[in-house]
Amino acid sequence: MKKIVVLTGAGMSAESGIRTFRDSNGLWEEHDVMEVASIEGWHKNPGLILRFYNERRKQMYSCEPNKGHMLLAGLENDYDVEIITQNVDNLHERAGSSKVLHLHGELTKARSSINPSLVYLLGDQEIKIGDKCEKGSQLRPCIVWFGEEVPAINEAIKIVESAEILCIIGTSLNVYPAAGLLHYAPSGCPIYLIDPNPPSGISRKIEVIAKGAGEGVAELIKRVKHK
Repeated sequence: MKKIVVLTGAGMSAESGIRTFRDSNGLWEEHDVMEVASIEGWHKNPGLILRFYNERRKQMYSCEPNKGHMLLAGLENDYDVEIITQNVDNLHERAGSSKVLHLHGELTKARSSINPSLVYLLGDQEIKIGDKCEKGSQLRPCIVWFGEEVPAINEAIKIVESAEILCIIGTSLNVYPAAGLLHYAPSGCPIYLIDPNPPSGISRKIEVIAKGAGEGVAELIKRVKHK
């Protein structure tokens, strides 16, 4: 089966009602990014960060996978599909995608604030001050914040290097190291970008599908049938 690698960002989940940081009325307008998405913010005010991500988790469970999520899952019937997502929601999994790598962590998990290898499934539970791992350290969201390394980036690079078709959906291509992944696609690998407002200045040759996630993935499926 031909290998399709899909990189997804906030625009992938926006059609499901997941609020993004950069859109108008987005999360950045309510919160300073360094207060709720940095390791410094955690040390300064862990209670604020726990409340913020508890709210994000609650919102996630009020949303459903959209047409784009469902179509990507359905591609597994005909292709070897691997998804690398910058999103921390579980909508790809809930749609039925079987191979999903989360670059920036997952809302459905908590981890030790001291030992990142101690990870726990949360489901829809909240994390509160005083909730601790078995070794006694405070639990924190299993999220990669600004100021922290991205542990999954090397695995993501290997996946992109194996792509026969690469598709990028709903990402500004401004957040590194994720934005640099497209440069690891093999020479000659067709690259598609699905975004109603595609970023400019991309050096690689890319076919742009200027649509939202749902309609964009439907168009992608039509195009890859001829590859």
